[in-house]
Amino acid sequence: MRRAGELLAAARAVVFLTGAGISTESGIPDFRSPGGVWSRHNPAKLTFDRFQASEETRRDYWRLAVESYPVLRDADPNPAHEAIVQVERAGRLACLVTQNIDGLHQKAGTSAALLIEIHGSALRAACILCRETVDREDLHQRLLAGEMDVPRCASCGGPIKPMTISFGQAMPEPETSQAFAAARAADLFVVVGSSLQVHPAASLPTAAVAAGASLVIVNDERTPKDRHADALLRGPAGQLLPRMLRAAGLGMP
Repeated sequence: MRRAGELLAAARAVVFLTGAGISTESGIPDFRSPGGVWSRHNPAKLTFDRFQASEETRRDYWRLAVESYPVLRDADPNPAHEAIVQVERAGRLACLVTQNIDGLHQKAGTSAALLIEIHGSALRAACILCRETVDREDLHQRLLAGEMDVPRCASCGGPIKPMTISFGQAMPEPETSQAFAAARAADLFVVVGSSLQVHPAASLPTAAVAAGASLVIVNDERTPKDRHADALLRGPAGQLLPRMLRAAGLGMP
């Protein structure tokens, strides 16, 4: 903790990468954990190609989306999200890359200009053909009321999908490029709550370290990048990140 605080105190261009572990303390389950969504729904049947081709897949996808959306919509940020906002207020945050689709960083107050949602957001929806956006809450209420089981675009008739990156769907090129550029420009890269198993995000710490950044990893479990870290903090992010800020003399509100 002392070393992590020293690194943060000295840093002027901090980049964070956050994963599911930062949001579990807000009541959002890790989809990949035992009992999570992907232990109850086969992701191989919900790929982007299948969503494009099959009405049955679209129907199954939206059943899952109706189940998961209220959990994400109603969750509140926790002290880990708030700690990252504090780093921004101190003028040290260069970029925040999140693998999460829950919108909690925005709720906590992270500036949109510094935030990259590399896997998209479940709180927004759009047509997969013409890209026209649709109000996600309105869709949810209409689905619950039984008005439809597969939403379609009012403009072109195409299928509507939450603005998340599905299995088999191409990663957004601008956001991915921006994330790697930010990693290479960082003087401190902090991983919070990510297993660092899912690429390309899992390669961001490697890019940062190769460019000369220090690396801090805050996670409950080991990651493949631990051997490259200058400081490892094991435990809940909601407890450890505020302590790291205090160790750096940045404080917490």
